[in-house]
Amino acid sequence: MTAIEHDDAPVYMRLRAGIVAAILRGEYRAGDQLPSVRALAANVGANPLTVAKAYQTFQDDGYVEVRRGVGMFVLPGAAERLRIAERERFLTGQWPRVRDHIALLGIDMDELLARTPA
Repeated sequence: MTAIEHDDAPVYMRLRAGIVAAILRGEYRAGDQLPSVRALAANVGANPLTVAKAYQTFQDDGYVEVRRGVGMFVLPGAAERLRIAERERFLTGQWPRVRDHIALLGIDMDELLARTPA
């Protein structure tokens, strides 16, 4: 359930990463309602407070709107803005570690590309 989030990341961040991935894959589009906190918590076996914390990050960042008594909905443009933010996060946070690990292992770029599925 991840848009690449490490197992040692806090649970709410792993949940957030899964929701980000679902939005980027088009499983939730602009105007779509996200599952309720309780429904998602039951589905993934998480504490509802943890799910609420993950959802709060989307509200804080302006990717969703809360309609009182109805639920949380993906805002127009959220997928595009998330893709930009996640790319930057990957390029500045994860890619340098991946690149350094590739160099440490002496993996040749041609070998790496040859092993990458199409």
